[in-house]
Amino acid sequence: MLLAAVGTPAAVLFAVGADVHPFAARDHATPTDEASPCCVQLVAAAPFGVPPSAAVEGSSATSLVAQILPASRWRTAAVPALPRPLPVGLAPERGLQVRTILVSRSISVVFPEIRQIGGVRPDALRWHPEGLALDVMIPNPGSAEGIALGNQIVNYVMKNADRFGIQDAIWRGTYYTPNGPQGSGNGHFDHVHITTTGGGYPAGDEVYLR
Repeated sequence: MLLAAVGTPAAVLFAVGADVHPFAARDHATPTDEASPCCVQLVAAAPFGVPPSAAVEGSSATSLVAQILPASRWRTAAVPALPRPLPVGLAPERGLQVRTILVSRSISVVFPEIRQIGGVRPDALRWHPEGLALDVMIPNPGSAEGIALGNQIVNYVMKNADRFGIQDAIWRGTYYTPNGPQGSGNGHFDHVHITTTGGGYPAGDEVYLR
């Protein structure tokens, strides 16, 4: 989700989430996706003093603990993970618009199997030249694993379509929009083509967050 207009100081982008030409692979990004705890459990320590009930003849340590712990144990509400900056993604970012950069960085972190993403290049259509499109190259695209990976990426960007500004995606002959599959997508069997609504070109002070 874009929280500040592009080009203004400290513009912030939140992320938690075509055709083939050779692209340079990233060698300096280190995508990670560590799990964050869903909640924090606090257990109050038992008091040092022994309550009067413990002095009753026949009381045991086990029964005392059984009385104390249920009353002292409590759980906080789920604490959401704090947003973290996204490292530079696999796609060369020069010429990409801000929402396209956000998608590239997010996919690079969430899907470490991906090793190559193409971005700006000459094309008869405006999407790639204007920094609006990515080509997410799928390893072994004809294998069951490759097809499943491509499907997961399409599902991921469509699930986050509002946040990423997704216009469409093309994968294995199907053209997808946030409203669902819309028919033929003219090939794209070795990569997932993703088009965004752009959001403007970076001013240089953007921070892209998960």
